[in-house]
Amino acid sequence: MAEHLNTIVCTFDSTSPRITAYDIHEGIHQVLWIPEHTVSMIQIDRTKRHVNIKLIENAYMQTLFRETNGQAEYKHHNGVLSTVNIAVAGMGTKCVRIANLLPEVKEHAIRTALTPLEQYWL
Repeated sequence: MAEHLNTIVCTFDSTSPRITAYDIHEGIHQVLWIPEHTVSMIQIDRTKRHVNIKLIENAYMQTLFRETNGQAEYKHHNGVLSTVNIAVAGMGTKCVRIANLLPEVKEHAIRTALTPLEQYWL
């Protein structure tokens, strides 16, 4: 199991136009007021209209929630106004399935083997 650490998810409303790289850049900078040096990764899920933003420290995430109360508005370049809901990504743990694992393999051995891969999980 792995947790989303210091990651927020921004969900654009269902009536908003398609999310572009420009929208994400402008939204992070002008709407969410997140300094560029605090963002370590961005992941886009266009079908769900989600943008995951991984920050380098939890303090930046707490400041963001304090200043936005979990919601912001973004004005697209064509003038359309979208509501963006902001939440902590994951809100829990993720399950990883390992096929054909022998029952004798202990949980500790699995955790030890998967720990180096945690950096790739958002």
